[in-house]
Amino acid sequence: MALIHFDFFSETLKLASSIKVAFSQRIKKQKGAGHKSPVLYLLHGLSDDHSAWTRRSNIERYVEKYDVVVVMPAVHRSFYRNTYAGHRYYDYVAQELPELCRNYFSISEEREQTFVAGLSMGGYGAFKLALSAPHNYAAAASLSGALDLAGLAEQREESLPEWPSIFGPDSEIKGSEDDLLHLATQLVSLKTPNPNLFQCCGTDDFLYPANQSFLQHTRKIGLPVDYQEGPGSHEWGYWDENIQRVLKWLPLKELEMETNTR
Repeated sequence: MALIHFDFFSETLKLASSIKVAFSQRIKKQKGAGHKSPVLYLLHGLSDDHSAWTRRSNIERYVEKYDVVVVMPAVHRSFYRNTYAGHRYYDYVAQELPELCRNYFSISEEREQTFVAGLSMGGYGAFKLALSAPHNYAAAASLSGALDLAGLAEQREESLPEWPSIFGPDSEIKGSEDDLLHLATQLVSLKTPNPNLFQCCGTDDFLYPANQSFLQHTRKIGLPVDYQEGPGSHEWGYWDENIQRVLKWLPLKELEMETNTR
């Protein structure tokens, strides 16, 4: 397994940035030097950063058997948005980051091999990217995502005191580019291929109602979602278990097992 900590300067954000990149070292050996792998952009939650998935889950070990490169960026508490304060995190993740990663790592440029997933705020970010730019992503997965932001806005003072700097002091989420329900409705009217969607949430999670709201809306408008639920709360044990389901759900090819002769 290869795990890379990559520091660079983001021209979009105008600041020093970091990502974690994980992939199996067996890829080149089995696929050849010119092979370009599928890529999974794996997004963190509100209180985490680019290191959270590698520190608090077994993502490195799970990725070892697949032909995929996992890219984990940091966006702070931005909700993967071009913030009202002027920080262009959506543009960074949607545009600059893929181009940069293609320049430095052997990843595919094809939509059919480009995926995004995340937990909590990252689940929201994954679906926002896929629903707003379906031409860029073949699949997206949300684990315990904050999927009904308009419904959650009522508790914004308590849960997100920096809300005005992210969304604006007089922001109206419903019907805006930040409303996933609105984006889902727009998507079904387009004549482009829809990304495959995977959604899961623990029944004891405080975001379970927001997940139900999004799910019911997608069923109403006829947008297919592969939905799973079960016991679980907003914690890493649940996410570690379900990221394995996401990897199995994605159209990834498994690498051949190699015998350790040492």
